[in-house]
Amino acid sequence: MRILRNYILKEFFGFFLLSLGLFTFVMLMGNFIRMANLIINKGADLVGILKLFFYLIPYLLTYTIPISILNGLLLSLGRLSSDNEILAIRAVGLNIIYLIIPLLIIGLIFSLFLLILNDTFIPYSHFATRRVITEVGLKNPSVFLEPGVFIDAFQNYIIFIYHIQDNKLFNIRIYQPQPDNRPARTIIAKKGEFISIPEKAMIKLKLIDGTADEPDPDNPYNFYKLNFKAYFLNLNLGSGTSAQNEKKLKDMNFKELKQYIEKMKNMKIDYSPVVVHLNERIAISFSCIIFMLVGAAVALFTRRKEKSINLGLAFLIVGVYYLLLLLGESLSINKLINPIAGIWLPNFIFGGLGAFLLYRVCEA
Repeated sequence: MRILRNYILKEFFGFFLLSLGLFTFVMLMGNFIRMANLIINKGADLVGILKLFFYLIPYLLTYTIPISILNGLLLSLGRLSSDNEILAIRAVGLNIIYLIIPLLIIGLIFSLFLLILNDTFIPYSHFATRRVITEVGLKNPSVFLEPGVFIDAFQNYIIFIYHIQDNKLFNIRIYQPQPDNRPARTIIAKKGEFISIPEKAMIKLKLIDGTADEPDPDNPYNFYKLNFKAYFLNLNLGSGTSAQNEKKLKDMNFKELKQYIEKMKNMKIDYSPVVVHLNERIAISFSCIIFMLVGAAVALFTRRKEKSINLGLAFLIVGVYYLLLLLGESLSINKLINPIAGIWLPNFIFGGLGAFLLYRVCEA
């Protein structure tokens, strides 16, 4: 029994580590190309970009580990089953479930690891990433600029620039949304340039030759046009004690999220989005044990040896799982279903389906 168990575990970990390295590498390379562009073409700070790259890894692992577990199981057990090695194990009177249990324990260990990751490292990396982005943006504002794209990186403003050359901007449109469904304030300029002021945690935008909407003091719903030769606009990237040190939901650990829920309860504010976010992070952590259960059942049930087919099955299962997660999140936020039930819906469905199929396969 021990020899067989070690043999199956060796097969699984071989494919798991290969899949983990491949998937993580592919996702990192996609971000690496984008970050390399910031360094080469926009002169972004190398140290800051490397920090962003490092902080990205824990977040990627929350997705690549469950997918790699599923793919590793489909490849390893699929090969054993198609080569009739599973049939030979049954022929000597061994119940396959005793060989699957160690895999399920490993799945549970990975789930607990992701739970710790989602409670500690990932909130820290999200928070640190925001601070690094602010520091990089203050040193080089062009990092956030791209011609022909609406830019919403700056607080309270949406910027559209038709052409950028070094630090010079041409044909600029700036929109400032107003509360109470009032029309957005618009500023138009032929030219402009950024002036970074890191010591004040501020970026000043100098606009040249344009018009600006200014609110009518008697009627704030109306604006009058102001022509200008030079116009200075202060932009905030979210730095300073009021924003940089203020944590968002993704920056909070589980304890802080629970405290935030209690705070919103006391203020009589709808706290269901926070409940959804907290349960989503926990549910995704336990996707490891769920995918281990489903992967073992599907591999033994389909008996496929081909790597391409098993890889396709893995992506199909993962795709359906995350679609159900998005559906549950949408239903929960719109209060059409209990938030906890909505977020845990994919785990209940896939866990139940995996347990049922595994029972049928093992009893056959």
